[in-house]
Parts: sequence; C-alpha cells; structure tokens
Amino acid sequence: MTDLRNQRRMAADILKCGVHRVWMDPDRTEEIAKAVTRKDVNILVNGGAIKSHQITGISSGRNRYRQQQKAKGRRKGHGSRKGAKYARLPRKQRWIRTIRPIRSYLRKLRDDQILDHTAYRQYYRKSKGGEFRSRAHLKARLIADKKIKGDEQ
Repeated sequence: MTDLRNQRRMAADILKCGVHRVWMDPDRTEEIAKAVTRKDVNILVNGGAIKSHQITGISSGRNRYRQQQKAKGRRKGHGSRKGAKYARLPRKQRWIRTIRPIRSYLRKLRDDQILDHTAYRQYYRKSKGGEFRSRAHLKARLIADKKIKGDEQ
C-alpha cells in the first residue's frame, strides 16, 4: 500500500478541512501517489479523485420528537425523574392549585347570594383547613349539607 500522507495533507490544505475529512478514490491510488506538487493534487481535487467528507452534525430530529412527547405528558415515569417529589412540584404550588378554585367558587356563590355570609365564612375556614380536595368535592359537600341545590353551579 502506498503512502499518501503527503497528498492527504496537501488536499486538506486545498479543501480547507482536516486530514481525516479527506476522501481519496481507492480505484485511483496510483494516480494520487504520482501527484507530488500542490498543483497536481489540485487537479485531482477538480477531477473528483480527492474529495472532502461532509461535516457530521448532531441531528435535532430525535430531540424534537422527545420534546413533543414531553409536551403531551409522556416520559414522566419514575425512571425519568431526577428531583424529589416536592422539588418537582412544591407543596405550596400544589396547595395554590387546589385552594384558588375552591375560594373563587365560594366567592361566586356568596356574590350570587346562594350562600349567606355565615355559611361562606364556615366553608372558607374549612377549605383553609384542607377539608376539601377539589372544587368538585366542595360542591358535593354543599349539596349534601343542603346549602345549594344540585343544579346550581
């Protein structure tokens, strides 16, 4: 096998790339071996005997697919979790998500005069104490206590 290191070095300089990106036609090795000057190597480059490989980049396709899946709520199982339970969703954040709809619902009932001030205060304090899991739970309790009818909000 002929030593083509010198030709490879010159080709890399001509093609403005690294030596590892230089491709030489295996069928034309004798012809490439005879090229001694830069001019000879340049003729081979123009003739297609020597080319440069395309730069290999990092594909964004897999990453894009992964992000789409995560947007749908996938890939959130135990194996994908890094932080602790309450680092991922703090207790306070969970509490805020629970209490705000409950309080807004109570406020609406009070403003529509479905609940009187005393009942409103009573249920407000109960909700503050964490008695109701959700707005639906509060509504079910109000219906059970006959404070509202089933067909009301």
